[in-house]
Amino acid sequence: MKLYGSFTSPFVRHCRIALLESTLDYQFIETDQDSSAKLSPTKRVPFLHDGALSLTDSSAILRYIRHKSAKTYLDTVIELDQFCMINTALDSSINLFFLSRDGVDIERFDYTIRQAQRIKATLAEFEQFELPQHGPFNDVQLRLGCYLSWAVFRQRINIEDYPKLKLFLAVIEKEPFFIETAPT
Repeated sequence: MKLYGSFTSPFVRHCRIALLESTLDYQFIETDQDSSAKLSPTKRVPFLHDGALSLTDSSAILRYIRHKSAKTYLDTVIELDQFCMINTALDSSINLFFLSRDGVDIERFDYTIRQAQRIKATLAEFEQFELPQHGPFNDVQLRLGCYLSWAVFRQRINIEDYPKLKLFLAVIEKEPFFIETAPT
């Protein structure tokens, strides 16, 4: 099994954590934009190859890893909805990050303003989540931790505005798999 990705991607990080939690043999292959454009039809990371199987989305990769290691993955519709909401915030945050990095004035266009509003609204919703103060963590909580860690690392959010999320991030960042996969 080969997982392709970058060390900074929160989507890749979640897959790396799931693999570390499993007993599966795998190889992590760091890849850049040029390589991912050649090796994956989505032209993004992560993607996974396991024999003849190719998966191109972190959600499918996580499901596959959890299934192969006999672990649960998003058991309820509420967990699925929360996971999707985190992905929405993450997608919006990543889009604004890359647009801003490419010189786009993200406070000028209706589309980017709407993305920023979406991020604020979802963070306010995440602040209402029941968040544990210790592990083990489920995939909703791991995804949220990966998102928050990336967003703080990339200076996309002010975690000080969200005390429950700040506390949760401080807790999850002490977990061994979180430490091992931290972006640098």
